[in-house]
Amino acid sequence: MLSAMSNPYAHIIEPLDPQKPEHKFFNLTKLGDPRYERLPFSIRVLLESAVRNCDEFLVKKEDVERILNWKQTQTQTVEVPFKPARVILQDFTGVPAVVDFAAMRDAVKQLGGDPEKINPVCPADLVIDHSIQVDFNRKSDSLQKNQELEFERNKERFEFLKWGSKAFQNMRIIPPGSGIVHQVNLEYLARVVFQQDGYYYPDSLVGTDSHTTMIDGLGVLGWGVGGIEAEAVMLGQPISMVLPEVIGYKLQGTPNKYITSTDIVLTVTKHLRQVGVVGKFVEFFGPGVAQLSIADRATIANMCPEYGATAAFFPVDHVSVQYLQQTGREAEKLGYISQYLTAVGMFRDYSNEVQDPDFTKVVELDLSTVVPCCSGPKRPQDRVAVSEMKQDFEACLAAKQGFKGFQVPLECQDVSIPFQYNGVDYSLSHGSVVIAAITSCTNTSNPSVMLGAGLLAKKAIQCGLSVKPYIKTSLSPGSGVVTYYLRESGVMQYLAELGFEVVGYGCMTCIGNSGPLPEPVVEAITQGDLVVAGVLSGNRNFEGRVHPNTRANYLASPPLVIAYAIAGTVRIDFEKEPIAVNAEGKEIFLRDIWPTREEIQAVERQFVIPAMFKEVYEKVEKVNERWNSLSVSSDKLYSWDPKSTYIKSPPFFEGLTKKLQQPKSIVDAYVLLNLGDSVTTDHISPAGNIARNSPAARYLTSRGLTPREFNSYGSRRGNDAVMARGTFANIRLFNKFLNKQAPHTIYLPTGDMLDVFDAAEKYQQEGHPLLVLAGKEYGSGSSRDWAAKGPFLLGIKAVLAESYERIHRSNLVGMGVIPLEYLPGETADSLGLTGRERYTVVIPPQLTPRMVVDIKLDTGKTFQARMRFDTDVELTYFHHGGILNYMIHKMTE
Repeated sequence: MLSAMSNPYAHIIEPLDPQKPEHKFFNLTKLGDPRYERLPFSIRVLLESAVRNCDEFLVKKEDVERILNWKQTQTQTVEVPFKPARVILQDFTGVPAVVDFAAMRDAVKQLGGDPEKINPVCPADLVIDHSIQVDFNRKSDSLQKNQELEFERNKERFEFLKWGSKAFQNMRIIPPGSGIVHQVNLEYLARVVFQQDGYYYPDSLVGTDSHTTMIDGLGVLGWGVGGIEAEAVMLGQPISMVLPEVIGYKLQGTPNKYITSTDIVLTVTKHLRQVGVVGKFVEFFGPGVAQLSIADRATIANMCPEYGATAAFFPVDHVSVQYLQQTGREAEKLGYISQYLTAVGMFRDYSNEVQDPDFTKVVELDLSTVVPCCSGPKRPQDRVAVSEMKQDFEACLAAKQGFKGFQVPLECQDVSIPFQYNGVDYSLSHGSVVIAAITSCTNTSNPSVMLGAGLLAKKAIQCGLSVKPYIKTSLSPGSGVVTYYLRESGVMQYLAELGFEVVGYGCMTCIGNSGPLPEPVVEAITQGDLVVAGVLSGNRNFEGRVHPNTRANYLASPPLVIAYAIAGTVRIDFEKEPIAVNAEGKEIFLRDIWPTREEIQAVERQFVIPAMFKEVYEKVEKVNERWNSLSVSSDKLYSWDPKSTYIKSPPFFEGLTKKLQQPKSIVDAYVLLNLGDSVTTDHISPAGNIARNSPAARYLTSRGLTPREFNSYGSRRGNDAVMARGTFANIRLFNKFLNKQAPHTIYLPTGDMLDVFDAAEKYQQEGHPLLVLAGKEYGSGSSRDWAAKGPFLLGIKAVLAESYERIHRSNLVGMGVIPLEYLPGETADSLGLTGRERYTVVIPPQLTPRMVVDIKLDTGKTFQARMRFDTDVELTYFHHGGILNYMIHKMTE
């Protein structure tokens, strides 16, 4: 915390409680500025941070004035700094962050600085939740076996993380088996109001996972950033951000008794995609908000990346405080949270219209219009009413290949492939469900949908229904509290009977850690070239993400996951067709077993109690015996093991000198890949299984590993040699050079088709720089720093796209890769670009934010594109060769 004397706003510091003068706060209402009470509540959090951290260097008085002037700056690009209170990481993104920190310590030492200066200065929590896979399911010991395998595969990574928790200050690690990062954040880590260094201030954070926004549902402002940007925040740098527009989302009405929070969030996602909220904050208000529990709000906030906003904020109200009480937070904290937020004008009464602030624009949703729905088959924003699922899926089968099309010939659409499983005959057809997973913090954080699934399972069992044994069913809750209340309420046994046993505490199927399907099922899918389905209560269903063999994937509420598992197909109209016929020959319809909101709420009131949360979280950091038994070195510099295939010192800082190099033009670059719209970070840097015929597999084999030991790409993010080879290795990558989906490209000098890594390696050996051409929304999906680091290591100097996803663009900037954007109205097609030309990007000596530069082709054609360095700070990073290089230079000045 700054010395109050050096802060120009020291005059508004006062004690919150006159009886405790040592606990102070910056009272923004004493600014005496009428603009303050008209600001959206989310912008007030940015303002408080700027006022408290104002040092006239990193944060200036002009920045405070810019934020206060938010309403007048809507049509301009105004840059402001933001210092979040903390950082949150998960292990897939946390391992590379700790690897970078360890490598930065080495680099600082080499340049003559003090390596221990590389240390988090703001609190960082790392939750290990991304490593566990569904290798075992439908057995009473599935959880234990999956956790044993998780440790066997990841022991080296876990030892490294444990070293990091000791070597670096301010870094807390929540061990594996504890839950999913965002749910643990909601139920345990969130402070809502910080009390630190004698000051109260709002909790706020950035996280290395795009669904960090889930915490916005509790009134804690947070969003996902690239791992590279998060590392800079951990080292005390503010985030440089464009002051966002704030869309007011007014909720009215009451949902009908059969609607779940999942139905609401999928409706909101589609609606806000249509409104267009990319790069903006969404702030919820209106009387309908009071109808939603914190778990409901958190579900809506969780899927913020799917509707494209930066944050989805629900300001704190009395329901938030009740939730903190329910989750076992201490009474003293509850007292000062309400007192501080009220004093500073940040406590919300959703029924009081006088409190409604100014917004850039207001859109509305009447909750009574929401109907049961799913989203898919390839994107989370493609909402489908449950009543239209059968018709929609059949339309997708016939439609041209695309987000809503599989292009299956008419004569093949009703094919049925027989197979045997455990000695019994079954058959698969298009639309057959082969994965049904209750997974992801999006929904498992919400007792209403989890208990709804349990009550539906109970009624299904009582009606004599079952799930076919070849369907890969799983339940992976986001915290131990879920298991506790499912067991105490008596529904766990029914879930288990339908095959939904607890298989682990982590993201699992939602991030592609779905594990293998039974071999006979895979053979039947392959034989019939079938479009089979995965149904999951997750937040992402991009092609190739959930499982390589499920081409159709639908997001659905936990009760609907069970319903589709029982039906065995998505080609069903639940309103007209029975979900199943029981052993007595009786037709059972979904409406016969669907629980009402009132039934669910009655069970929730009885069984979701504070004692459960206290009991689970009091021992969360000590309960994992395997973690406790790991012994690690206490050295401050990491001893890299050259034999390790998990942890490797990255080459990012090789050749780094104290002297800055002038950025040079990119001359005669070849196009490595020519891509279309909505290329996701999963396409660029997959997290799932490592294919046996891939460059990464060949590398691991050369290091003496067998395919069983490959693990996933996500688990090997601490090894650049694997990750560079995994870049653009997704089998669903559509490259216009090939006009088909494949992880290959054309090596243009010879016309040979090669794996993308092999082609890039050849270009690098010949000394040729590389470009990627892309369409709209390049880099959408999960925040993934390797989707920028990987291309950097392949020798890609720039990407030329129609538009970028926010986090991915900042990650490219962070690695020194230039994000170029076509000028409005121009595309590769309109400019006649084939990608077979050679490109020279002219970088002038004097750069300004968002400047337009010339691009010259070897054909003689010249056109212009915008260089998407949006702020002066981003240009500074570029001059240093990236954000991490900038930090090293700062530490060695």
